[in-house]
Amino acid sequence: MKFESTPGYQTIHHFLQTRSFQPFRFQRSCWEKINDHQSGLLNAPTGFGKTYAVFLGALIQFINQNPNSFTDKKKRGLQVLWITPLKALSKDIARAMEEVIGGLHMHWKVGVRNGDTSATERQQQQKQMPEILLITPESLHLLLAQKNYALVFQSLQLIVADEWHELLGSKRGVQIELAISRILGLRRLEQQNNPLLKDPAIWGISATIGNLDVAKEVLLSALQNKGELVQSNKKKKISVHTILPDTIEKFPWAGHLGLALLPKILPIIQKSTTTLIFINTRGMTENWYQALLAAAPEFAGAIAIHHGSMQQSLRNWVEDALHTTKLKAVVCTASLDLGVDFRPVETIIQVGSPKGVARFIQRAGRSGHQPNAVSTIYFLPTHSLELLEAVALQEAAKENNIENKEPLLLCFDVLIQYLCTLAISDGFEPETIFKEIKNTFCYREITRDEFEAVLQYLTMGGKALTAYDEYKKVEWIDGKYHIRNRKIAMQHRLHIGTIVSETMLKVKFSGGGFIGVIEESFIARLEPGAVFILAGKKLELMHTRDMTVTVRKSNSPKAIIPSWMGGRMSLTANLGQKLRKVLGESNKSTAIEIRKLQPLLNLQQERSAVPAEDELLIEHIQTKDGYHLFVYPFEGRLVHEAMAVILAYRLSKIIPISFSIVMNDYGFELLSDQPIPLTESNAKELFTADHLFTDMQKSVNSTEMAKRKFRDIAVIGGLIFQGYPGEQKKARHLQSSASLLYKVFSDYEPDNLLLKQAYTEVFAYQMEEQRLRDMLQRIDQGKILLRYPEQLTPFCFPIKVDSIREELSSEKLLDRILKMQQEAAIR
Repeated sequence: MKFESTPGYQTIHHFLQTRSFQPFRFQRSCWEKINDHQSGLLNAPTGFGKTYAVFLGALIQFINQNPNSFTDKKKRGLQVLWITPLKALSKDIARAMEEVIGGLHMHWKVGVRNGDTSATERQQQQKQMPEILLITPESLHLLLAQKNYALVFQSLQLIVADEWHELLGSKRGVQIELAISRILGLRRLEQQNNPLLKDPAIWGISATIGNLDVAKEVLLSALQNKGELVQSNKKKKISVHTILPDTIEKFPWAGHLGLALLPKILPIIQKSTTTLIFINTRGMTENWYQALLAAAPEFAGAIAIHHGSMQQSLRNWVEDALHTTKLKAVVCTASLDLGVDFRPVETIIQVGSPKGVARFIQRAGRSGHQPNAVSTIYFLPTHSLELLEAVALQEAAKENNIENKEPLLLCFDVLIQYLCTLAISDGFEPETIFKEIKNTFCYREITRDEFEAVLQYLTMGGKALTAYDEYKKVEWIDGKYHIRNRKIAMQHRLHIGTIVSETMLKVKFSGGGFIGVIEESFIARLEPGAVFILAGKKLELMHTRDMTVTVRKSNSPKAIIPSWMGGRMSLTANLGQKLRKVLGESNKSTAIEIRKLQPLLNLQQERSAVPAEDELLIEHIQTKDGYHLFVYPFEGRLVHEAMAVILAYRLSKIIPISFSIVMNDYGFELLSDQPIPLTESNAKELFTADHLFTDMQKSVNSTEMAKRKFRDIAVIGGLIFQGYPGEQKKARHLQSSASLLYKVFSDYEPDNLLLKQAYTEVFAYQMEEQRLRDMLQRIDQGKILLRYPEQLTPFCFPIKVDSIREELSSEKLLDRILKMQQEAAIR
């Protein structure tokens, strides 16, 4: 029978027609492939119905298999496992699914399982699984930790990894790879008795990713078939507008311009139904929310704030209010980045550079979240040079020049956690599990010796910890590995997950009432009586006890904006490349942003140079502070941090010399009290990729970096227990425990897998070794411009400001910057 003639297709087509929906070609293609039990990856723009493309395919398949009984009340067991990276996504997707199921008079139930799911709901799911379960990666592994978990997946037909681009390249993505390998392994055991039984189909959904073939290969690796790639031929129309400052500061500094342009966004908010204002950090989100209220008191009650450290019920209220047009604007972070469908949102304002093309397109797509609607986004620069990024982002978005996501390999910490998860449920047989994990992309290169080392670690604590019973977690019983110790099992269940963050403290009012969470390192710097901001409220610190910060409301005119770790994003390779091109062609550009920036660029050219795309600009400047070397690769702060220390090391081999180092996304500074021996004759040698890895090891304090990385790995791998709820260990205690273990392994087991993984993650991911190597090869093939300005230049000024930012309060910093600007302007 032709697919369009099947009862499933006809039923769904009729349902959509009653709602004036016409399916796109890519949706019909997905439906047909899912009906044929094929697997694949769907790539389509935001707002074009990706969820319907996969979900309705599952319904069509079910109706075709049960044409006369698809509306009966019979319980069918779990049919669709839908994995999402964010809790907010689950709620929104469940709402859309329930609307369709109700419209078709089906009796399928949609369940949600994540950290916010109540114990009662989880117990009900255990007794009777819903037909559709929306779940986070962590909660999926908690399912695998239940006794008889195999029964949950017996009826499963479809596994969906939603927003796969968000999970790929992360340890949460590795969790999904492992879970899929186990579910498929269970199905293949059943197939021994029933050869006609098919594997569950697997589909990934993604809007913004560059390397689609790799993304598909990683997701479908355990299936061992290539699968299908379905792409929409529809392009999302994005209307980008840059909010231009009235005047351009020729000596810009990062951050200050944003709030100065706040009055320019008030009319934009006023004329739009609803506006999302994206800020890159939670601290600045709090700052902007307060500033908006101060600038436009009439918005009180009509604007809200949303970020990951706010209490769950507050975030839920904001999300519901967005759906029902109760809010005029929401100031938010990446917590509202992904595919939540807030149809009333007409406009996006991006404050500061999002540092990546995919993130920019993703955020733009929060507006006009429906087919053929135009997504409108305003770019608000936080300093003058970000006008260059505005142009680079627009050009990259037009070319669909989206970043690749590179998959992780051999994450032994995640594997150890996974094996413990299986050991506390029904146990695991090592040969079976070894075959299964070898089918995943992450562990396909794992050797038998490495797997045996993992098993030795689980059963004996490895070579170095054999004498300590607390590390002997897993025991061999009746042909399987099990964890029978109830304390170890409980501790493991409490810490299943791969996101290791700073220790978080609950923030509560003295009279009760939970507000949100804050990082321990921030609160540790405050004395009682200090006033800080959280969830848009000014709060006075009373005391901190038992991992809880007690506060009361404050009317103080001054309040401290919290700082959160990891708030600084780094420029992506794609955006860096486009930025160099825009800068190199700035003298002939017609872009309004470049024309506005021309006075700054003219001064930069007059005092130094504006580099072409294939040129590296280096400035030698001497001031009363010492001898400065400014280098501008435009590769992002992470690459610059690594390059700066390597360059400092290479220079120190010429003459004994020490440096202080500062970097931003455009360049870095080496400052010394003696002349810096970088010349035209040795510049290329200093920026060579030769001996890069050796120089990285020698120059960077890789041991200290690896120690910090090892703490996260040790937590994920179960070496360190973070404490019971309400009794979490302090961050410094965790670090001291990790440092002790690090020393034990270094001294007695130098080939320890987790120790080696710490170094691999430092060099490959934290220092971006491959990107650093690519940059040096680009510099070798291009030209190096050496300049000797007599004064600070527009390009070096923001780096110079960053070098003094940490030393001064905001008031003293502003005074110092104004003085520096006046001195720099003197010709």
